[in-house]
Amino acid sequence: MTHLLLIRHGVTDWNREGRFMGRTDLPLNLEGLAQAETAAASLRGQKLEAVYTSDLQRARQTAEIVARAVGAPVFPDARLREIDQGEWEGELFSVIRETYADLLARRRREPLDTHAPGGESVRQIQARILPLLDEIAQRHPRGRVAIVSHGVTLAVMKVHLLRLAVETVWDQVPDHLAIEELFLEAG
Repeated sequence: MTHLLLIRHGVTDWNREGRFMGRTDLPLNLEGLAQAETAAASLRGQKLEAVYTSDLQRARQTAEIVARAVGAPVFPDARLREIDQGEWEGELFSVIRETYADLLARRRREPLDTHAPGGESVRQIQARILPLLDEIAQRHPRGRVAIVSHGVTLAVMKVHLLRLAVETVWDQVPDHLAIEELFLEAG
């Protein structure tokens, strides 16, 4: 059984501005860098075989800070990117709530196949991350690894690993720099 540490990246300017952020490749802001350093300090001295990360800057920066603290190699993987927000990308939450209230409510109730216009559904996220989880379990069958990724992507993992109803996915989005320990069985 693989021991996983799921870690959400630190904050960016868009997070603080209340914007929908998916694939836009923004770096951590100063607060996010400080958060990553604090999380890394809390892990210092722990043994990790690897740190897998989204290839987007905010996650990669967080992963590199954590990896330095624990002496583990970093493996960027595009499959760990955040949900594609489509036309909602970069828009303020308040604007989307007002303009797309019905679609947003339906996406919350029916996350598997409902998505932002031009965006990605939870089913599509599952299709890209579940094979990666299997690969990680095969590579580290009794190891301890970190996965540094994004809110919705990590929530989809949690729903899968904890065998929760997919409709709870939006309630599973972790806070920035939350570190959650879960276990992954091969196969």
